[in-house]
Amino acid sequence: MRIGILWAASLLALAGCGPVATVPAGSMAAMAQAGDWTKFRDNFVNRWFELDPANAVYQGKHEFDGQLPDWSAAGLKKQGDFLKETIAAAAKFDATKLSDADRFERDYLVKVAQGKLFWLEDADQPHHNPTYYVGGGLDPNVYIARPYADAPTRMKAMIKFFNSVTAQAPNIRANLKTPMPLSFVNYGVAGFNGFADFYAGDAKKAFAEVKDPALQQQFDVAALSAAKSMREIGTWLESQRSTATQDFALGAERFSRMLAATEGVDAPLAVLEKIGVADLKRNQAALTEACAKFAPGATIEACTAKMNANKPDGGPVAEARRQIPMLRAFVIDHDLVSIPGTEAALVEESPPYNRQNSAYIDPPGPFDKGIPSVYYISPPDPSWSKEVQDGFVPGKQDLLFTSVHEVMPGHFVQFLHANRSPSLFGQLFVGYAFAEGWAHYAEEMMWEAGLNKGDPETHIGQLGNALLRDCRFLSAIRLHSGTMTQEQSRQLFVTECHQDEGTARQQSARGTYDPAYLNYTLGKLMIRKLRADWTASRGGTKAWKGFHDAFLSYGGPPVPLVRQAMMKEASAKAVF
Repeated sequence: MRIGILWAASLLALAGCGPVATVPAGSMAAMAQAGDWTKFRDNFVNRWFELDPANAVYQGKHEFDGQLPDWSAAGLKKQGDFLKETIAAAAKFDATKLSDADRFERDYLVKVAQGKLFWLEDADQPHHNPTYYVGGGLDPNVYIARPYADAPTRMKAMIKFFNSVTAQAPNIRANLKTPMPLSFVNYGVAGFNGFADFYAGDAKKAFAEVKDPALQQQFDVAALSAAKSMREIGTWLESQRSTATQDFALGAERFSRMLAATEGVDAPLAVLEKIGVADLKRNQAALTEACAKFAPGATIEACTAKMNANKPDGGPVAEARRQIPMLRAFVIDHDLVSIPGTEAALVEESPPYNRQNSAYIDPPGPFDKGIPSVYYISPPDPSWSKEVQDGFVPGKQDLLFTSVHEVMPGHFVQFLHANRSPSLFGQLFVGYAFAEGWAHYAEEMMWEAGLNKGDPETHIGQLGNALLRDCRFLSAIRLHSGTMTQEQSRQLFVTECHQDEGTARQQSARGTYDPAYLNYTLGKLMIRKLRADWTASRGGTKAWKGFHDAFLSYGGPPVPLVRQAMMKEASAKAVF
């Protein structure tokens, strides 16, 4: 689903935004024995790009254009073996001989490798979860929406990409095991069929300007072949509905391993659930107070309905385009965080194959220069009733905080910093809780800084987004520890977090196949605590900009690692 500010003087020795160095081939263990951290790190990056070329393309390494990972059994084993080799080899470095910056980056690399290994082997996503493929390289948007080269060059890359899809489709089909949870089936059907439609439809329209009949013919042949391969998987998944299950839970122990491996969080689930309930109650109390001002005497449901009834003129895409300049001016006027560079953020409607969430942003990687980010907003599902569709379209103040989250000063600003991080790793590997935690944190921070000067309708919009993430947090823990069904999660979103029916359906389903979506609130709470502790001796709110710039300069490690560095603590730990 990466980030120009200096971390600290000790980090200036790290590689900047230039290309990854060419390093000699060799085992990770041998490189660790040689003791050269920079070569070890660069070799990891180079070899990982070879194993996951789709990620390399996303980062702007276009020598990998058109390639996909090898999803055969041998290819998956090769990935796992490399990650295990890297983790073991990194431990062989003598920490006393590493600089503070290199030691930090070593720990960062290990967490990245451990996280990837968890999803690959412990969760075994390649064999059980269609998200591994739908989100793992099958989206061709990088070739369409990012003008990194002229249209004929990108069109040729797309042809190569389509051929790779056709080649890898049999591996996807062979890997996915059934019976499969119904929500996974639904997600896979929508994803694979959506790709089939897009490959043969709008993808071709994107290159209509290319006046080369031979190239257009090659494109058509490759696109139709790739579309056919995706449609076959979608049709096969559709046929699995009769045997679909509700067995989506990771289980409590594996869920805890997920948090430790991917985010460095080892708190017991009971403690985390208690923290989540406390944040839910905090936001519910604030919503009650705001509604008393906005709709005196009304129920919470009537109050939030009143806020949601104030729909954007011309639709959410047009409204978001109006909101972004205003939010940018607010951030600058209140000196909240640096906005490096001159890159832009465009706003578009989400493509049909990627509407499983209401909004998202696609930022360019660190090796793509001067490329705009695109903030996508999803329309409602046309299969829903008109009432449900109307409810799904956000109110203006609800959408305002989505724009804060995705663009200003959320993900867009975060990735402007990540792409300029002094650490190569910070540029390339941004974690879930860091990225979503920052963007969600930015919503509440903007309200606290005075956005719309205490207007209660605005506050209700912010709190609606906060409650949505509280229900994600609690749903993830409960769904995957086996104490909640998907239907009970849907009810939680409606009754406790005051979400519309369409959002509740969408989010309860997402929790089954995206168990880490608790990271929005998880990251936010860790960042809020770190801000309180770091600014306590630096002037409180006057130090917010310094805190924000320092935090974002790390790129995207697990937040406990950032806390350890910023607070100069002996070990990395999650503090809420």
